[in-house]
Amino acid sequence: MVLRVASYNVRSMKDDVAALGRVITALRADVLCVQEAPRFLNWRRRRGRLAASGGLTVAAGRRLGGVAVLVGRDVRLLHGEGHLLRCFLGLERRAIAIAVVESGGHRVAVGSIHLDLDGAARLYHAGEALALLRAAADRFDALPVLAGDLNEHSHDLTWCHLAERLTDCHPASPHGDGFTFPARGPRERIDAIFAAAGFPVISCGGADADPADLAVATDHLPVVAELGPPRPVDGGLRGG
Repeated sequence: MVLRVASYNVRSMKDDVAALGRVITALRADVLCVQEAPRFLNWRRRRGRLAASGGLTVAAGRRLGGVAVLVGRDVRLLHGEGHLLRCFLGLERRAIAIAVVESGGHRVAVGSIHLDLDGAARLYHAGEALALLRAAADRFDALPVLAGDLNEHSHDLTWCHLAERLTDCHPASPHGDGFTFPARGPRERIDAIFAAAGFPVISCGGADADPADLAVATDHLPVVAELGPPRPVDGGLRGG
C-alpha cells in the first residue's frame, strides 16, 4: 500500500478553473483535502465538479467552514462526516471534514482543516479538530492523518502542537522546499500534512504539475504526501 494524500486550498474556485482541474488530475491523489471549497451558490454542484475534474468524488464536508475531503477510485470509502468548530465572535466559522477510507487492508481517517488568522482561535481549533479526528479514527480502528492550510509557520505554537502529536510529513521525507504560498513566487510553508506515527513517509512536497497551471489555478500550491504501509505502534496520536 502506498497512499497518496494531498491538501489544496482552492480559493473557492475563483481563479482559472481549467488549470485547477489539470493540477488536481496531476496530484493523482487517493485522498484530497480541500480548503476554501465552494460554500455559496450551487456549492454542492461546484464541489462535485471540482472532484470530477480529477476523477474523485466528494466524501465529506459541510457547507459552512469550506473544507472537504475527496476520494479516488482506488480506496474504499467507509465513512464521511463534517463538524463545525467552536464559534469565535467576529471570526470566520471553521470546520473539519473527515473521511475514513480503506486501502491495502489498512484503514485511515483523513481530516481537512483550514485554521484561522487569529492565533488563539487557531490553537483552540487545532485541539478540537484533533479530538474529533481521533474519535473517528478510534471508531473505525483507523490511523489518523490531518491536512490543511494552517495559516502559520512550522515554528509557531499551533504547528508545534500538531507536530508533537502527529508527524509533520515534509521534514520527515522532503520533496522540494515545501513552500506553498503564494502560488506565484512561493516563500512560505503554511500548508501541511500530518500523519500518525505508524506511517512511513515515503515523500512529501509539491505536485508534479505544469508550473504555469500551478501559478494560475489558485493562490496556494498543493502538498502531496506518499504514505507507506503503517507499522504497528501504540496509539495513533503521539502525546494524546
